[in-house]
Amino acid sequence: MSNKIISLALQGGGSHGAFTWGVLDRLLEDGRLGFEGISGASAGAMNAVVLAQGYVQDGREGARAALERFWTALSTGAPLDYINAEGAPVIANPTPMPGMQALLAMTRFFSPTQLNPLDINPLRDILLEQVDFDRLRRQRELKLFIAATQVSTGTLKIFRNADLSVEALLASACLPSLHRPIEIEGEAYWDGGLTANPPIFPLLHACAARDVMVVLLHPSRRAGTPTSTHDIGQRLSEISFSSAFFTELSALALAKREAENSTLAFGSLERRLRQLNMHMIDANELMEQLTNLSKLNTQASFIGSLFQQGRERAAEWLEQNFAQVGHASTFDLGRFLP
Repeated sequence: MSNKIISLALQGGGSHGAFTWGVLDRLLEDGRLGFEGISGASAGAMNAVVLAQGYVQDGREGARAALERFWTALSTGAPLDYINAEGAPVIANPTPMPGMQALLAMTRFFSPTQLNPLDINPLRDILLEQVDFDRLRRQRELKLFIAATQVSTGTLKIFRNADLSVEALLASACLPSLHRPIEIEGEAYWDGGLTANPPIFPLLHACAARDVMVVLLHPSRRAGTPTSTHDIGQRLSEISFSSAFFTELSALALAKREAENSTLAFGSLERRLRQLNMHMIDANELMEQLTNLSKLNTQASFIGSLFQQGRERAAEWLEQNFAQVGHASTFDLGRFLP
C-alpha cells in the first residue's frame, strides 16, 4: 500500500517511451508510491493514459498489465533474448527497419497527406481497442494532463480528464513530418513535445502532492560538439524537443527561489513552491548511445531492452532516494537558475 503520494511528468520520445514503461512498472510493483496526477507528451502521454486505464480497472496490477499490453501491441517481430551473459540488459537493434528508413527519406520530398492519403494510423486502432476514454473522462482517481501543440498559434494545449479522447492522444504524438495534423473542434494539433516535454505547471496548479517526479528520455547533455550533418541534425532535434522543458524548469527554479527568500509570501502558490520537491529519473548515458532514428524502432527486442533498463534505473532510484520523498528534492533545480 502506498504511503507517499507524488505526481509524474513523462517525457516523449517515440519508442524510447518503453524506458518509461519500465520505470512505471517498477514503481507500481514497489507499491510505496501513489500517484495523484500525471502529465505527458507524445509517448509520455500514451504511458500516462494507458497506466490510468489499467489503474481504474484493477489498481496497480491492472496498470502494469495495461502498459504491457500496449507496448506488446506496438512491438513488431518475435521477442529476443535481451539479457547478456552477465545478466545485464543490452540494447539490441537500435535502428529502425529498412522500410521505415526509406519512408523517412521520402518525408523530405512528400507531405504526410501525399505519403498516406488514407490517413492510416495503426496507433489509433490500438488505442481504441485498449482504452475506454469515456471511463477515463469520468474517473477521479488520477488527474491527467496531455500536451499537444496548436498549429495555428504554436502554443501549448493541455487536454485534461474531461477532454480526453483518442484524437487528443494522437494529437500529442503527431510528428509533423510523418502524420497529418489532428483536428479537434476545428483546431489542428501537432506533437506536444514541441511546446512542453513534459508539462510541469499543471501538476503544481491542479495537484496537491508536494513531490513531482520527471522521467526523461532525451539526453540532457551530450559530450563533444557535433560536426557531421547527421550529428548536427540529431542534436538540433533533441534541443527542439527539450528547450521548452528546460525553459519551464528555469522559470520554476527562479519562482521557487523567490518564494523561499520572501518574508511576505502568504499566497497559495508561494506556499506550494516552498513545499515543492523535485525528483528525476533518466538514463543519460543510455540515451547518448541511441539515435533519433531509433525512436521509430518498434522491434520487440529493442522495446524489451529499454523496458529492462527502465526497471533497473527505477530500482536504483528507489533504493537511493525513496526516503527523501516528502521531505526534500533529490534533483537540484538550482542548476537551472539564470
